Amino acid sequence: MAMGAAGVAARGVYGWAPESGRFRTAVCAYSFRKGLQDKSFTYTDLIRMAAELGLDGIDLTTYWLPDTSDQTLFGLKRLAYRSGVALYSIGIRAHMAQPTPELQAAEVEMVRKWLNVAERLGASHMRIFGGSVPKGATEDQAVAWAVETLKRAAEEAGKQGITLGVEDDGGITTNADRTVEIVKKADSPWVGVNLDIGNFPDDAYRQIEMCAPYATNVHFKSEVHMAKKAEPTDVGRVLGILAKAGYRGYLALEYEAAGDPRTEVPKLIAQMRQAMGR
Repeated sequence: MAMGAAGVAARGVYGWAPESGRFRTAVCAYSFRKGLQDKSFTYTDLIRMAAELGLDGIDLTTYWLPDTSDQTLFGLKRLAYRSGVALYSIGIRAHMAQPTPELQAAEVEMVRKWLNVAERLGASHMRIFGGSVPKGATEDQAVAWAVETLKRAAEEAGKQGITLGVEDDGGITTNADRTVEIVKKADSPWVGVNLDIGNFPDDAYRQIEMCAPYATNVHFKSEVHMAKKAEPTDVGRVLGILAKAGYRGYLALEYEAAGDPRTEVPKLIAQMRQAMGR
């Protein structure tokens, strides 16, 4: 079942049925990055759009917040609550693979700062990155540094009851094996995988299956990569993988194609809902 097609056949093949998973529809603020950057679209617009679409939540990429004052954050929180939309997750630019204690401490401090923002927004989840391999280092060294930083960040997250999701997104988290390795070695109940199904460069469904048992949040894309080429997402197959792994949570559409997200996001949300039987 490609994105937008009926889901009956895929449910039979991959084990997905509406009663076998508890998924919630959401959208990533990153889908509207151009408008948020040039201020033609605001976080307030996003909340109102999510409410109009009947979405359950928003994954709030924080890059374009004007500030983190109570006035700004509490205004968004109030609007979201009155709109029946959960600001359940935030995304920040923290990168765990840092080669020195000083740099690792700086990343932990960044995480601590944004945990405070998440708490004030009412978000229970925060997305972070593994990072790239530092110059002159090996990938194994970078993974070890990422684990060390992540352990310390997880301690801070646990103090506030907020879960950290390490996104598969280039660098040492390009593929599922390393992403899962980092999460497992961090060995914290407050750490998992922010599973972005469209970021794997190849063999997407196998890699989604590897990450699904550790998923704390899912970024849904209209395309995945197979044989190193993009193809429409088989929504039923992905839902089946997630349900089989026991995932219960948000499926946040992250739109990255060239069209206008204000017109394309509603279409893709409708297609997701069709596949979910909602």
